[in-house]
Amino acid sequence: MPQAIAETVFDVCYLCFALIAGLTMFIKGNNPLVKKAGLMAALLGAGDSFHLVPRAYALWTTGLEANAAALGVGKFITSITMTIFYLILYYIWRDRYHIKERKSLTVAMWVLSILRIALCLLPQNQWLTYHQPLLFGVLRNIPFAIMGIIIIVIFAQETKKANDSVFRFMPLAVALSFGFYLPVVLFSGTLPIIGMLMIPKTLAYVWIVLMGWQLYKQQKTQ
Repeated sequence: MPQAIAETVFDVCYLCFALIAGLTMFIKGNNPLVKKAGLMAALLGAGDSFHLVPRAYALWTTGLEANAAALGVGKFITSITMTIFYLILYYIWRDRYHIKERKSLTVAMWVLSILRIALCLLPQNQWLTYHQPLLFGVLRNIPFAIMGIIIIVIFAQETKKANDSVFRFMPLAVALSFGFYLPVVLFSGTLPIIGMLMIPKTLAYVWIVLMGWQLYKQQKTQ
């Protein structure tokens, strides 16, 4: 019961924040950059709700294993929405720093996104089972991790060049999100306590959304 209470309170606060902040930025943003940040945040909240709501239900009722199918479907949807999340973040980078060239990088991000989603669609993932194959958990996260590395590098380069106070910590936030997420992929099946790393991973995403919120606040003062 304590786990159910703690997780539910945390998840409700997180989902409400992501959805409200995202929709506010998307609807009230007066430039494409803010609207993209809003879309990214709203997608984050909407996608994660497919996993977190069934998880809360499972914790309050018959347990996680008994609700494996619902949790698996939610995890599948979240895997796809998170891929799109980073693709949008890439376009935020292009808009923020007025990147006109580097078409090969755009192609690479799209190829990695499509590959990641294609891997998620394979039946070998066994999404509806409680104990899913580690091999496909690793395989589908390889293109995702490469996307993350690209995002970290390109933001690190441009924030330094532009002395960007809004996104200067974006590389760190993305690095932390992956740093907390990858051990869960690799070891949570044998060490369930590792799953607790999803909390700081989620907080890293909250930090990313807050950076987008700074853009929204700036437009209101201009």
